[in-house]
Amino acid sequence: MISEQYKKGCLGLRIKKASLVIVTIILTACGGGGSGGNSSVPPVTVDPGSGWVAGQYDDWRPNTMRNVCANPRTTDGYSDSSGSVTDENFWIRSYSNDTYLWYSELPDVDPGTVDNTEEYFDLMITDGLSPSGNSKDQFHYSQNTEEYNQYYSGVSAGYGVRFFIIASSPPRKIIVGYNEPNSPASESSLSRGAEIISIDGEAIVDSNNVDALNAGLFPAALGETHTFVVRDLNATEDRTFTMVSAETTSVPVKNTTTFNVAGTKVGYFTFNSHIKPAETQLINAISQLKASNVEELVIDLRYNGGGYLTIAAELAYMVAGVMSEGRVFDELTFNDKYTERDPINNNIIDPARFESTAAGFDAPSNPTPAGTVLPALGFSRVFVLSSGGTASASEAFINGLRGVDVDVILIGEATRGKPYGWYALDNCGTTYSTIQFKGSNEKGFGDYSDGFFPVASADLSGAEITGCEVADDLSHALGDANEGRLAAALGFIETGACPSVTASAFGLITKSPTDAPHPLSAVSGKLIQPDLGTVVR
Repeated sequence: MISEQYKKGCLGLRIKKASLVIVTIILTACGGGGSGGNSSVPPVTVDPGSGWVAGQYDDWRPNTMRNVCANPRTTDGYSDSSGSVTDENFWIRSYSNDTYLWYSELPDVDPGTVDNTEEYFDLMITDGLSPSGNSKDQFHYSQNTEEYNQYYSGVSAGYGVRFFIIASSPPRKIIVGYNEPNSPASESSLSRGAEIISIDGEAIVDSNNVDALNAGLFPAALGETHTFVVRDLNATEDRTFTMVSAETTSVPVKNTTTFNVAGTKVGYFTFNSHIKPAETQLINAISQLKASNVEELVIDLRYNGGGYLTIAAELAYMVAGVMSEGRVFDELTFNDKYTERDPINNNIIDPARFESTAAGFDAPSNPTPAGTVLPALGFSRVFVLSSGGTASASEAFINGLRGVDVDVILIGEATRGKPYGWYALDNCGTTYSTIQFKGSNEKGFGDYSDGFFPVASADLSGAEITGCEVADDLSHALGDANEGRLAAALGFIETGACPSVTASAFGLITKSPTDAPHPLSAVSGKLIQPDLGTVVR
């Protein structure tokens, strides 16, 4: 079935569950493209064995090409027919050539020369560079369709914990970023700031048995039991416990609360993913803050790699209110084959607009009917806490609001840089995500392929945004007024300026400014989300 909801999700790590090579781990805030160099193009132009003819492509849509599978599914709802890996590769080739944003930069590889569909899909990627010299496409990935669908409903296998990698090679250092409620991690009190010392007897800091470390950190199946030794935040001794991997449910919106800053009531919540359950949770959070008469808003998107663009458009409306209603949120540009209708559903290409009513996402935990009028704060300014993991739909949220003159103040680090998206499409049990469009706001701006940058200056250009560079603080819980990035946002609300290095969050932090900083109060690293295998944008 062709998806009606397009994604602007984040890729996170391009790894498989059991293959996080910690010794030589390649981490990105979100992303990690395939090889895709043009050197892979064979020198021949015709292969009579596979039927490949260079430069000739069949339509990927008919059943004669789509869902012709090496391993046809036999469950209800699928109409797969029997085929081969070569047949699946032919579909990937045609689909990519037709819909990929940079299709003219793709190699034309004989589908009969690659005996693995994932490897073949990894060749269907540009090797072009961004203006800063980074890979232009860092967001190309495929994933088992069942796992993909579970993730976007908020369900995944694991412990319900997100690890923060400070150092991935010896001497390694892995800290807990956050956990999910009612999960093996929360039941074991494995919380933000805890350091992982060892897993199944293998020391994180220097073990050579990376297979054992990976297996323990990222269990491949339900019911796996692993023994952890951890040192909790501010503890002086280690503790040992076991966790059993289980199905966990993500709660993307957490920690909704208010603060009083010099007589100004400030609302805050953590928003970790634009997945289906987020719709109702965001409505509830905004409704709660509106009832509390908040005057300013801080949204914590530091770990939000994206998801459904529609949810971003809904949240943007709930922030801006009537001033945004009906205006352009994200205008999509496809490749030059599709200037009037989109390549997937054949719908007329209209800009995505700020959404004043709920889409009614169909997750079991989301009871909001389609058409429900959304609550709105009507703010002309919003604070966003960011990191290199803030990507895609989160960046579209920032860009869309700026397009209608809502002042976004960015506190943290530069965002990931993903003004792109796609319609995730299944073929033979694999969901393929290949960049198909670029988004721009109402002012026509969408050139942030290297991220949005917080700048403590009124002299802005391009992707620069007024804000403060503040390192991540793992020594405080998310939503704690003493946490570095939140404290900086609250201080900015009070003083109109970024904090100095020695400032104590403008009086909000309870400890003495002369105290030595906590070693986890300002860290660099990456939060990873391995249970998805690869994470959607």
